[in-house]
Amino acid sequence: MAKILIIDTSIMCVWLKVPGMETTGKNNEYTYDIVAQHIEEEMAKGTKLLLPIATIIETGNHIAHANGNKKQSIKELSSMIISSAKGETPWIAIDMQHSLWNVDNLSVLVEEWEKTALTENQSIGDAAIVQIAQQFAPTYEVEIFTGDGGLKNYEYKIQGQAQKKLRRNRNKSNI
Repeated sequence: MAKILIIDTSIMCVWLKVPGMETTGKNNEYTYDIVAQHIEEEMAKGTKLLLPIATIIETGNHIAHANGNKKQSIKELSSMIISSAKGETPWIAIDMQHSLWNVDNLSVLVEEWEKTALTENQSIGDAAIVQIAQQFAPTYEVEIFTGDGGLKNYEYKIQGQAQKKLRRNRNKSNI
């Protein structure tokens, strides 16, 4: 099964060396070297990278409000956005996410977020990333690369749901 690495804002900011956001994780365990090494290893295995719209917007906001030299971060994010829009290797094309932004799917996103924002303090950006992961999980191995433990927990739930659905479909076809 092919793999997709969904890059969350926290990791993107570290990877781009956004001033003031050079580490992430509960204990700041994700440094630039660790993030870059993991992404390089995944790309070497043929893993596709996915840049969620939420990550683009949130990362752009962090860069714009950062103190210090942010010119390189701006250039690198801009380049990644264009490469992702074109679907250039190693990126999954941004337009693969377009189905998430129709009325029906936005309604589902909002309904889910209304619950998780109250019970788990989940941001709407994270809720959108979860929905993207759910979209791809039935046909891809999905990793949400994040320093946010709460968001990472959804990856395990999504993979479990996808595996159950796959087993149910296999069982139906064997009947």
